Amino acid sequence: MKFLSHVEPPEPMRGLLVPPEVVEALGEGSRPPVTITLNGHSWRSRVAFLRGRHLIGLSHANRRAAGVEIGEEVEVELELDTEPRVVVEPEDFARALDDDPAARAAYDHLTYSRKREHVRAVESAKMPETRRRRIEKAIATLRG
Repeated sequence: MKFLSHVEPPEPMRGLLVPPEVVEALGEGSRPPVTITLNGHSWRSRVAFLRGRHLIGLSHANRRAAGVEIGEEVEVELELDTEPRVVVEPEDFARALDDDPAARAAYDHLTYSRKREHVRAVESAKMPETRRRRIEKAIATLRG
């Protein structure tokens, strides 16, 4: 489904306004999972509902990859995302989870976004010691 939108300024949230009829046509409620394509660049997200408006968040990285500027009118292609959202765990993190059944069970019940946060924290560590500490912290947090 294609529509025109303006790249909204960062307050209260940088994004693309989605017409209510587009959200309704997707048929998955007010916050459907979607695949967005903008100038040939695609990413997965959810439609947000903020201050009575439907928006798609537009990170700096996605805005740059799509080559669009704040205030610009753009053609947006939006599709319902029916693919499962899977987070691939780094091998060392997966091993630590598997070694702790309580942490693994807690992790397996997390949402996609929460799993992604744990994986990003581990993967963004520059030093092996930092990575190890972040894995230990994640396991402790998951154990509760």
